[in-house]
Amino acid sequence: MRRVLVAGATGTVGRHVVALTRAAGAEVTALSRSTGDLTDPGSLPLDGAESVFLVWPFGTAKGAREVIEALSGRTRRSGGSVGAGWPGKIVYLSSAALRDHEREVERLIEESGLEWTFLRPHAFAANALRWARQVRAGAVRGAYGQAAMPVVHERDIAAVAVRALLDDGHHGAAYELTGPELITQAEQVRIISEVTGIPARWEEIPPDRARAGLLARGWPPEAVDGVLRAQATMAASVTSTVEEVTKSPARTFREWVAEQDFRTLPEAAPTMRAARIHRFGDASVIRQDEVPTPRPGPGEVLVEVAATSFNPSEVGLRSGLLPEVFQATLPHTLGWDVSGTVVEVGTDVTTLAPGDRVFGMVSGAAAEYVVAPADVLAKAPESIPLADAATVPVAGLTAWQAVFEHARVTPGQRVLINGAGGGVGRFAVQLAKAAGAHVTATAGPRSAAAVKRHGADAVVDYTVAALPGGMDVLLNLAAVTEDAAKALAGLGRLTVTIAAPIEGGTHFVMRYDPEHLAAMAAMIDEGRLVAEATESHPLSELPEIHRRAEAGDVHGKITLYP
Repeated sequence: MRRVLVAGATGTVGRHVVALTRAAGAEVTALSRSTGDLTDPGSLPLDGAESVFLVWPFGTAKGAREVIEALSGRTRRSGGSVGAGWPGKIVYLSSAALRDHEREVERLIEESGLEWTFLRPHAFAANALRWARQVRAGAVRGAYGQAAMPVVHERDIAAVAVRALLDDGHHGAAYELTGPELITQAEQVRIISEVTGIPARWEEIPPDRARAGLLARGWPPEAVDGVLRAQATMAASVTSTVEEVTKSPARTFREWVAEQDFRTLPEAAPTMRAARIHRFGDASVIRQDEVPTPRPGPGEVLVEVAATSFNPSEVGLRSGLLPEVFQATLPHTLGWDVSGTVVEVGTDVTTLAPGDRVFGMVSGAAAEYVVAPADVLAKAPESIPLADAATVPVAGLTAWQAVFEHARVTPGQRVLINGAGGGVGRFAVQLAKAAGAHVTATAGPRSAAAVKRHGADAVVDYTVAALPGGMDVLLNLAAVTEDAAKALAGLGRLTVTIAAPIEGGTHFVMRYDPEHLAAMAAMIDEGRLVAEATESHPLSELPEIHRRAEAGDVHGKITLYP
């Protein structure tokens, strides 16, 4: 029986090489920590091997000469002898990029005297698995979304490798391996969403932001720059090599996606990143800390955060204002709004299970994970990206209670919404329309189109026009000066305000109610309420969002993702 030595036997391609080689009737020696080490050529289990599948998992060619000399029988193994039983054929997994170290390994193999075959695959379909968390969050963010590449199924790479390992006629071949189609990154995300049923979209971001995000996730700078450079210069075409060698068509990306489980949740890492403050002050006090990942206690769940969203009141917390309201104990993790996926449940939890998509209001949401009492969370809307659900809790509940509890808006009423361009205002416009009101909304030039799109019957540009009076209801959702508050008084027979008190009006502070949140989730899924982020940024940019808010440069709802 022919014996094949497989290096990288548990890797993306190697595990398929092992399975397909055994299926073909050959004996496999899988290189592992217990059977040998590429950094110690003398430890390699070569006796009796006729062919070798070589993966070189290092970023340089250092040490490759010694390994290849061992494979070619030029050096003596520890306790063994040179000669019979040494492999005569090597299949090396290189890449289409032919990086410097790959080129050097190929050169050493060519000079070794072995029969050789080089595999030069283009981008692996399996690379899309790095998007799994973002897919679950509903938005995959990256640069060069229209970069088209002929992504190849790792099993097709393995199938070509097995034919080269076991059959004659492949010596001296350098096979460029691709899938059967050119497909952009944005198209890959669309197909993943279609196949899995998870609402997800591609979100284009500038290359510098993409680089910062990958660095924040721990990628080495050289790897990040290599990936972005490859995406920017991608100019590949489809080859027919897979079918020519294996006699079977190359698998499509859609077929690959159908074999994966993007809903599978890994165990939470022992540590996580969190946006915390250790003292009160300006935006510079916000730090990205590495902290232990919390564990859920009785009645609690651990949520993998898809997104949190920024609320202007967080500026007051961070600054140390109104400590009797915010009651933040230092160090304090920021963030209240959260959407995410349950990854672990504590004892006594019967309403939620791992894999459930949830949203709600939880202190400390500006992190990769957060623990929350199960009964404060609601099931997230199914029809929108999970990250977008983070726009709802604080702003949506405030608008809900303003419209339905305090103003008690009824059909046919004339409602003036001051500050309709903000996060609360955009929900208030929609909810007042859902109540049957005629809505006049105030908004600046940057927000007017969005407010109109959300259903306002009339939009007043407060920067150039006076606000109309004679309204049944005035909802004031904007921070206003004392003089402006006096000007607003009397514009509506009933006044409700969440910001500065207005004489004769009702001032209220939102109370958290997960039942109201569930009602809004239902409205979203029914298409009667729109929840969307005006901007989305990595959590590392939270200090800059705070600075912009203090400068009056924040409109709508901004989400932040870990």
